[in-house]
Amino acid sequence: MTNATERERHVRQGRYIKDVVYAANDGIVTTFAVVAATVGGALSPSTILVVGIANLFADGFSMASGDYLGSKSEEDFYAKEEAEERREVRERPDDEREEIRDILERKGYHGADLTEMVRLVTSNDTMWVDFMMHDELGMQKPGGESPLQSAMLTFASFVAAGSIPLLPYVVMGAEAPFGIAVAGTAAALFVVGALRSAFTGRAWIFCGLEMLAVGGSAVALSYGIGAFLASLIG
Repeated sequence: MTNATERERHVRQGRYIKDVVYAANDGIVTTFAVVAATVGGALSPSTILVVGIANLFADGFSMASGDYLGSKSEEDFYAKEEAEERREVRERPDDEREEIRDILERKGYHGADLTEMVRLVTSNDTMWVDFMMHDELGMQKPGGESPLQSAMLTFASFVAAGSIPLLPYVVMGAEAPFGIAVAGTAAALFVVGALRSAFTGRAWIFCGLEMLAVGGSAVALSYGIGAFLASLIG
């Protein structure tokens, strides 16, 4: 296997890893925000499980369906614009060739080099259309990952990671100590954050601490809002 093939595979895997990591982060923060708001609002402990589980699956499905529809829309839009470029190349080749020349001139090609580059690009319709899509319209061809597979991974990651703040209440009952949920959530945020280093290239400890800080801030905000609303209502 060549280095180029290995890198291509790594990039494709990186796209899936990114979806999984961000879905996991959203699942943890969203679910624990519900737990924290419930505790801060001094609501019935059983409310944590009812609202938490309902929120977990509803938000997980919403995120997955949004992922799917967004990816499909991107693919459909690219296909529409690509078909339009193919039509223009077929019906107005001289105009499109001049556009290629203008683009290449802006890139610094002149004289014989420019003429040869225009000839090479326009000698193959696929290359011609791809060049126009990227350099005229500024569009990148959507990645090779399946929208459905990506959505399924997003949902699974969201639900799996988002279950962590609820586990103490599932295992120990509605009266489980809030501190255990806090500790488990903090650990999960750090681990998921550290996994970001797989596609960001940053040190894992800094990625973990960053996500812990951001997620912790969201949780603290939810707890504070819950406590504030409880004081107003109470």
